Amino acid sequence: MTVPWFKVADAVAACGVKEKRSDGTLPAHVVAYLTMGLCLFADDPYEEVATKVTGSLAEWGCWNAAWPVPTASAITQARKRLGRDVLKDLFYRVAGPVAESATRGARLRGWRLTAVDGFELDLPDSKQNAAEFGYAGSERSGNRSAFPKARVVAVAECGTHAFLDAEVAGIGVGEKSVAGPLLDRLGEDWLLTADRGFYSFEAWGRARRSGAGLLWRAPTQLRLPLVAWLADGTYLSVLIKPGLREAARTALIEDAKAGRELDPERAHLVRVVEYDVPDREGKELIALITSITDPAAARADELASAYHQRWEEESGNDQLKTHLRGPGRILRSRLPDLVHQEIWAYLLTHHALAALISRAATAADIDPDRLSFARALNIVRRSSTGTAAFPP
Repeated sequence: MTVPWFKVADAVAACGVKEKRSDGTLPAHVVAYLTMGLCLFADDPYEEVATKVTGSLAEWGCWNAAWPVPTASAITQARKRLGRDVLKDLFYRVAGPVAESATRGARLRGWRLTAVDGFELDLPDSKQNAAEFGYAGSERSGNRSAFPKARVVAVAECGTHAFLDAEVAGIGVGEKSVAGPLLDRLGEDWLLTADRGFYSFEAWGRARRSGAGLLWRAPTQLRLPLVAWLADGTYLSVLIKPGLREAARTALIEDAKAGRELDPERAHLVRVVEYDVPDREGKELIALITSITDPAAARADELASAYHQRWEEESGNDQLKTHLRGPGRILRSRLPDLVHQEIWAYLLTHHALAALISRAATAADIDPDRLSFARALNIVRRSSTGTAAFPP
């Protein structure tokens, strides 16, 4: 059960949403499922979507067949009553890891492979959306985006593309800043991969405090002093807090060489994995930093392969933006509260589809990457009951 009714009810209660319609035909839990339906059928108008999903809701016991199909205006008003927080709360109740121990391509030894990355979504050009989310670029320079944009930064499970956590902000907030709270909520058995744009000393420390393993690409300018060579050709180094004087840096390096414990407010011991990859100009040096300092816990080639699984989140982003939402489409919502609601509905709907694909792949003992997201989406859309998408 991917989005069960009782979790919807719990989210509604936690957010204090009250029913206001006397006939009760659009209670909050129905609106939550209907909003996910709007994401599943992004090309269809409100009333057409309602016609499609009310049959499924009746099958699930959430809809009375005697009720008329709600109008677009009624759905909009009901979405306003639902507010921005219910589907966000619901996401956190539902969106856990979906890969099982037998799921192929989901782990590096004991760690669940995850990645953090961001994407942008175009919004309707309303004054309210412009005020809260802003435009990319600037009008003065002549490169302002045509629509307001929301920035979404998410942590995804690499093996299944399922989004596990997310933050939503205006386009003017940088990815690194938006990602900050995500680093506090990592699972202890996760190995988080990240591109060099997410690195800062503060971010690394914040992520380490979660207990998760880390495997990040080092920025080109990051100083990685040699502490000790390891037998597999990797080496130990220290990440040192910026702004410390050279004498303090030298003392921390000597502490690391002597095996003394480092103050995490000032330095972190890391292992560095370096390798070349072909690029347009010949070869590019990749330097990875990891909290896995023992080569026996993960070989250098395993770590290099695991880092490149980070691109699986890019596939998840594409699934949501291109296949689920539709290429070049803007969201439906002209009010910021409804924008937040719609984004969380997309994340929930994608998670439900990723879970469906993962279960099918695991049962067939194949990598989930071998199953087509587009085909699974079409099967779910054609389903007369919708239970393949998100059964209550």
